[in-house]
Amino acid sequence: MILPLAVIQSALLAAGQVFLKFALGRMLPFSWTSAFWKSVFVNWQFAACGLCYGAASLLWFYIVKHFPLSSAYPMVSLSFVFGMFAAMIFFHEPVGLAKWLGVLLIIVGCYFIAK
Repeated sequence: MILPLAVIQSALLAAGQVFLKFALGRMLPFSWTSAFWKSVFVNWQFAACGLCYGAASLLWFYIVKHFPLSSAYPMVSLSFVFGMFAAMIFFHEPVGLAKWLGVLLIIVGCYFIAK
């Protein structure tokens, strides 16, 4: 039962990262001005990032409470898998053989931990 929850939690973490990257691209350069802070707080991608992180955190609370930490914590690495796919799809980043091998090892490792 931990694997489906871990997949959802990791997908939410990766979605938060995607929204954060989009949000940062729309923000003004950092400064202590009202214009900068307005660019932060009227940015819907920044809000979506926070919602994804918040939902992932709530789900993480549930996972940690109901499953052994030695099983739960390694499952967070699934967010790297989702993050790589998101980088390819949304940001058109190249993915080499070494990265694919790393993803395969993460998936296999999570399978054995969840079993």
